[in-house]
Amino acid sequence: VQLAESGGGLVQAGGSLRLSCTMSGDTFIIVDKGWYRQVPGKEREEVAIQDSRGRIIYADSVKGRFTMSRENTQTLTLQMDSLKPEDTGVYYCHANYKALGVVREEFWGQGTQVTVSA
Repeated sequence: VQLAESGGGLVQAGGSLRLSCTMSGDTFIIVDKGWYRQVPGKEREEVAIQDSRGRIIYADSVKGRFTMSRENTQTLTLQMDSLKPEDTGVYYCHANYKALGVVREEFWGQGTQVTVSA
């Protein structure tokens, strides 16, 4: 499985950006999928995750502002509105493969930089 993000950039506070993740390879094995972000000096954190039942769980910090959706079977998007400077970071597309409920393999994109200026 290969993941490739696009759509990052520089935006002013209050603005919007739309990230896309193109998934290729043996995507039929993917169970959970979603977005993480990381800022320097901090651990990578979940932003929005869709589980095998289709439920999407958002981080409290982005609820009501970010929306994750599937553009098509191979493309995962993250619409980010009302952006804040604290949303700045590298955003990663993520997916995993599970067997018997246990994560067996994780897949990551290369990341895309999002910078929100005050």
